[in-house]
Order: sequence, then structure tokens, then C-alpha cells
Amino acid sequence: MPISLSAPAPVKAPAATHCPYCALQCGMNVAAGAPEEGADRTVTITPREDVPANAGGLCQKGWTAGELLTGGRRLTTPLLHGEPASWDEALDFVAARIRALQAEHGPDGVAVFGGGGLTNEKAYLLGKFARMVLRTSQIDYNGRFCMSSAAAASNRAFGMDRGLPFPITDLAAADAVLLAGGNMAETMPPFVRHLAAMRQNGGSLIVTDPRLTATARQADLHLQPTPGTDLALALGLLHLAIAEGHADEAYVAERTNGFDAVRTSVAAWWPERVERITGVPVSQMRRAVAILGNARRAVILTGRGVEQHAKGTDTVTAFINLALALGLPGRPGSGYGCVTGQGNGQGGREHGQKADQLPGYRKIDDPAAREHVARVWGIDPDDLPGPGRSAYELLDALGTAGGPRGLLLFGSNPVISAPRAGHVAERLRSLDLLVVSDLVLSETAALADVVLPSAQWAEEEGTMTNLEGRVLLRRRALPPPAGVRTDLEILQALAVRLGGPVPGGPDMARAFSTEPREVFDELRRASAGGVADYAGITYERIAAETGVFWPCPDTGHPGTPRPFLDRFATPDGRARFVPVDHRPPGEDVDEEYPLYLTTGRVLAHYQSGAQTRRIDALNAVVDETFVELHPDLAERLEAAPGQTLRVISRRGETEGVVRVNPAIRADTVFMPFHWAGANLLTNPELDPVSRMPEFKVCAVRLERVG
Repeated sequence: MPISLSAPAPVKAPAATHCPYCALQCGMNVAAGAPEEGADRTVTITPREDVPANAGGLCQKGWTAGELLTGGRRLTTPLLHGEPASWDEALDFVAARIRALQAEHGPDGVAVFGGGGLTNEKAYLLGKFARMVLRTSQIDYNGRFCMSSAAAASNRAFGMDRGLPFPITDLAAADAVLLAGGNMAETMPPFVRHLAAMRQNGGSLIVTDPRLTATARQADLHLQPTPGTDLALALGLLHLAIAEGHADEAYVAERTNGFDAVRTSVAAWWPERVERITGVPVSQMRRAVAILGNARRAVILTGRGVEQHAKGTDTVTAFINLALALGLPGRPGSGYGCVTGQGNGQGGREHGQKADQLPGYRKIDDPAAREHVARVWGIDPDDLPGPGRSAYELLDALGTAGGPRGLLLFGSNPVISAPRAGHVAERLRSLDLLVVSDLVLSETAALADVVLPSAQWAEEEGTMTNLEGRVLLRRRALPPPAGVRTDLEILQALAVRLGGPVPGGPDMARAFSTEPREVFDELRRASAGGVADYAGITYERIAAETGVFWPCPDTGHPGTPRPFLDRFATPDGRARFVPVDHRPPGEDVDEEYPLYLTTGRVLAHYQSGAQTRRIDALNAVVDETFVELHPDLAERLEAAPGQTLRVISRRGETEGVVRVNPAIRADTVFMPFHWAGANLLTNPELDPVSRMPEFKVCAVRLERVG
């Protein structure tokens, strides 16, 4: 049923738009009434039936998403050193400090940090601003903490990184799905309807997770590995698939390269060895392989649980190798996919927020890519900087000798979301200039010299690219509050104040349009011919077709819902097997720190909680961090539900309320990361390929408080 917030008022025709949270990008209608004297405006949210991802469903986060559009929890005036200021005062101060810092420390003296929730237009213009106006190489975004390992593994296997290289509705037709390290029942509940449809049609669901999560409880088979051993498990499953005759030799010969090297490498991963490392019984591994191997159509999906490790790229590669050996990728109803987390985690990296990429998923060190993008921007390719630091490396370098002295941050809250968060907060405090654009005073914004109040999802137009690679249109439902500007307006205002790289170069007001459609049209030109080609996608097509799949090179092209049907995006069109080997986590348990900590999300909250922790209905579900323990561990500690425990790692300590749950392993504790606490403990060791930190496993000890 529709949910209305605040006092009744006349309601305009609803805007058909999309949820502000996860990469499912559920369709919703948002109707806004005019504010009455002495009362907030009303916002009514109802689900859309025409968007395949949710088809009429919403989770509790989606139903309550309008609450931040009403009430007094928003930032509505710029803050300069914590005090209200005019926009001109704030922007003039920022521009002057940027000039001074770059004059002293060079272009890389100022960095930019973006977010996976920004629209494609914002992500594109932010990357353009960093490279064309600031000429800094120091730009990355929080999506590096989300899907980067799966992206790296997909690129080296398939030549393309697209979360799901097939429509999500294909899942219902599968005979088996293996979900490795995902808990969609809590992170994106409408996704589960596709898994439920698959099971109702006779298919089987296999889930691997150290916890018996809400998703694992719906599975036909739950594999419960020791944290940090997913790579060994994937190698063992592939060993069994080959040994028991499930490898599709004809597919391997016709569509892949490199299988012999992988076949040799997994020979050492016999099931009994894997059981000793992972704790998963051989019988369960054999059953999982039989389910997958005997299915006519099967899908392997990975999530953050197997990706957020210092070996995440190799772990995802091992699951891709399993999918290739079974002959799944590129076949209708089968395949491998990554369940993207953030709302625009896909589009956010495709168009220029990552340290090593230009729009269209072009590599920034590719001369042809530089030439193409520079031509669109009207500058010399030599004026473009090279690749910079990845997200954690950038945060770690802030304020240090040779590191950036200033940071512009849009749509992220690293004080909560970054690993070793206490250290990251120290680095932010050490800066000579911290500027944050946000809609609320997040924990990171509270540290800023300048806070710029920005519009949010229902107050502006823009596109998002969901986990299927489907480009969607967010429509404006209501204007932002008085005194609030869009990020496009903020970037234009700073670009005008700072000028361009060459006197007499492009006019900054024109080069940085505040109209989303104009920005998107430029993005189309910049992406043309790239891996992520949006050239044929227009706002009109998106609206008429309920989204368009990239790549779409021209307006006559139908879009590409299944890009690997005929060939992969590699030079020879064949997928690549890549040999990988298991290694322990960056930090294993020992006598001083005898327990594994793993982190994740809960149903009521999203990412750093900057939005959801300000919504009363969601706080009523859970409003504080907790420590989940197995009953045996709780008994050893004499810890009862509701008591407080101190959790200590080599990087910091925090406290949480005890929850006792037999669904978790007795050697493992779980904490949600929506509050300050969990990421004070996590390990920043990085994957050598993706630069993903090891969020999902570190060693801790527990102490009773009082």
C-alpha cells in the first residue's frame, strides 16, 4: 500500500523514477504535494510494475525513502568552518584555497573522492572537473570498496565488466543458481523474488556464506566456509566438476582459452584438502557440483562476501573458471554475474571516477582513449593527467608529504565506510582543505572546512546504470529546498571560478552544464566507441523502453541485454581461464586475536547509514551496532543478549550489544558496518589487482564491558 509522509496536501502527478539506494534500482512513483503553511510537503511513494527488477515490489528502505525529502534533517545552507555562509562566500573560499594549495603543491595537491550513488551525469562531470579544471590525477571513488574485484576478474576473463551480463529476469528460468557471498534477502529484498521464481519452477539455490543468513535459509544447500577460504572452496568445486565429468569440453574448446593450465592447477585441490581448509564437508561440495553440473541452465553469482578480500580478484576468477568449465557464460539462461551493491556502482566507474579510467570505460593511459576524450572536451590530450591512487591509497595519503593537501568529496562517508576508519578520520583532519557536498551532516561532513548542501535523488533528473547494465532515468518529482544546489551547479560554479587549463580555452560555464540532459549528451559522445558505449542511448529511449542496455553504439541499435551470446569482448572473442591459487587471509587468527570478524549489512539500513539512520521507521527496526555470536562462544564468554562487548583488532576497538545466533560459526563474529565501529577494526590490506581492501575478514578478540 502507498506510504505517505507528513501532512496531507494537494499531490501533483507522480514522477516515475527509481529508488535512491541499491543497484537493483527498483522502480517507484513519487508524488509530492505543495507544502502547507506550518507543515512539510507530502511525499507519497508507490512501486512501479513496469520495471523488471522489482515488478511492483519495494523493501522497507524504498518505502521510507521519501522521509528525507521532508522535515528538518537536511542541510539547507553552506557551512564555512561550521558556521552558516552564503554560497558565494563558501565557493569563493574553496576556489581560493584550491589555487593556493595547487600553487604550492602542484595539481595533485588537491584530490577528488566520489561516490557510487552519484548519477551518471554527476560521475561524468566530476571526473571531467578533476582532470580538466584541477588537472589532478588524484581521483577515485567509494565504488572501489564495492565491486572492483569482480570488475577486475570479469575484465581479464571476458574483456568486459558488466555486473549481470544478462537481464535479471533470466534467473527465473535457471535450473540452478550458486550465490557466493551474497545476502540479497537483506541487502536488496526484491531481488529474492527472482530466486524464488527459479525455485518455484523446480530449480535449486546454493548459497555459500559463513553465516546462515536470511538468504541462506531459503537455499536448498548452504555451504558455510571459514571466513577467508572462499577461494579454496571454489578451487575444490572446480576440481570435483572436472573429476566427475561435468566439464563441458566442447564449449571449452570452442569458446575459451587457457583451460589446460587451470585443469593442472586445480588438480592439487582435492576435496578432502579443501574440507580441512574451509570446514565445508566433502559431501556438501559433491552435492553442489552435482546440482550445477546436471542443470541444463545454471548461473553463478558472486557478492561482496567473496569479493571484499585481499585476494578478491582471484576468488572471483576461481568462480568464473568454474562457470566457464561448466559452459555457462554466454548461453541463454546461464552465466556468471556479480551482484553490484551501490545504486550506480556500475555507471559510476564507467564514466571517469576511477583513478585509471576515462568515460566509456576507457583506460586513462591509452593514447587513443586520451585523444578521443580530449577532443570531446576541447583540450589537448597532454593536458590530461595520468592514473592516480586507488581509493584507500588516496585516503591514506591525505595530508602526508607528497600526498594531497586538499580534498573535494561528493556522495561518500569514508569516516564510516573506509577500512581502518579511525586512521582515515585522522588523515581527513590533517588536510588543509576538506570540502564535502552532501544532503545531511554526515560523520565525514562534520570534519569539513566547507559543507555544500546538495539536492538528492527525487529533486533532480539524471540516469543510473543498474546491476544489469540497464541505463535508467530518474525523474524529478519536486524541487530541492530553498538554498540547496545540485552537484552539477556546484561543479559549474567552481569551474567558472577556477578557469581552465589554458588561457582562452573552453568556456567553463558551457563546458560544465547544469542541465542533466546536456551533460548526458556529452557523456554519450565521450563514451562512443568505448567498452561502455552509451552513444545510442537517449533520455527519450530510456523513458520509452524502461531502460536501455549498454553497449548501444547508435540510436538504431537495440541495446545489448546479453553481450556474450556470440563472442566475448576479448580480442579473439574467446573467454580466458586464469590459473589462481588459494592463500590465507591477510590477517589470520592467533592466540591474541582468536576470532574472525566479518561485516555486512542489515535489512533496515544502507551503506554508511548517512541516510537511513535519519529515518525513524528504520531506526525502530535496529538503531545501534551489535555483535553477533554463536551460543557456544557466548557461553564461553558468559555474554548474554543485550550486554555490551568490546571488540578489539590490531587497528582499533569498538563496542556492540550482544546478539546470540546459532546461524553463525562458533569461530566467527559479525558486525554491521552502518555505524561507527566495525570499520575501526577492519584490515586495509589491498588486493594487488583491484586494490580492494580486505573488509570481510580480520582477527579480533572480545572483552566483556563492566
